[in-house]
Amino acid sequence: MCDPTQYPMTESLDWRRITHLVLINLFVGGMVGIERTVLPLLAEVEFGIASKTAVLAFIATFGITKAAVNFFAGTLSERVGRKRLLVAGWLTGIPVPLILIWAPSWSWVLFANILLGVNQALTWSMTVVMKVDLATPKTFGLVIGWNEFAGYTGMAATAALTGVLATSFGLRS
Repeated sequence: MCDPTQYPMTESLDWRRITHLVLINLFVGGMVGIERTVLPLLAEVEFGIASKTAVLAFIATFGITKAAVNFFAGTLSERVGRKRLLVAGWLTGIPVPLILIWAPSWSWVLFANILLGVNQALTWSMTVVMKVDLATPKTFGLVIGWNEFAGYTGMAATAALTGVLATSFGLRS
């Protein structure tokens, strides 16, 4: 962790809460990483989808959903509260791994990615907004940089882990 005394005006920062939100975003990123390695293989091997365009539809459904929910999330967070949206995002994400494991068709995988898009918009975005609330103008970059570092580290780590697990045990064993 960075020494708060290095930065002017940081004595008022709540480093415990900021660190907590950074750790949350590590797991938020991990949710995306779970599927990125194995879904293209799953499409081809389990569902017989050979078209690269069709296979990549899971990224499009995720991105479109996340963008649409992000559009409203900021305003909604002012009305219902950031923590409530963060919790709602996690509740939306809980079924995603289970749907991916037991999906009987590719449309179920796409549905899981819609849920994942909602999850990411409400969790990743809320951790950013919550950290901005806690930061000072001089520490915005530092705090948001930690958020992004943690999220993408979580994504990379779980992508690597799911690749190893899929190689060792099969795609959906």
